[in-house]
Amino acid sequence: MNLHDWVDELCDELDIEVEVDEALVLDLARDAAHHVERPAAPISTFLLGYAAAASSGAPQEVERLAGLATALALRWDKSPDQLAHEDDDPEADAETEVEVEAVAEGADEEE
Repeated sequence: MNLHDWVDELCDELDIEVEVDEALVLDLARDAAHHVERPAAPISTFLLGYAAAASSGAPQEVERLAGLATALALRWDKSPDQLAHEDDDPEADAETEVEVEAVAEGADEEE
């Protein structure tokens, strides 16, 4: 059994009729995995499918959407460590700590 057979069987199992550009989906998965991080591959392809279903689903539209997703992946040059700290804001973190402490103190007083 090859990939095309798998796709045909999966479509039957899911009770859907759709033409799948396997190379397009695999290219997106590869680019997301290599330029973002590995778990981005299945999530990206799922979101492509979701966007395709929400739009016309026409092959040209799927290609356009895949192009947008691929372009984003290719310019995504930040390491996972950089991304993990991208939203770091020491002032906001300090405010959050104060708010959490105030809530905790209020809960202690109620007991």
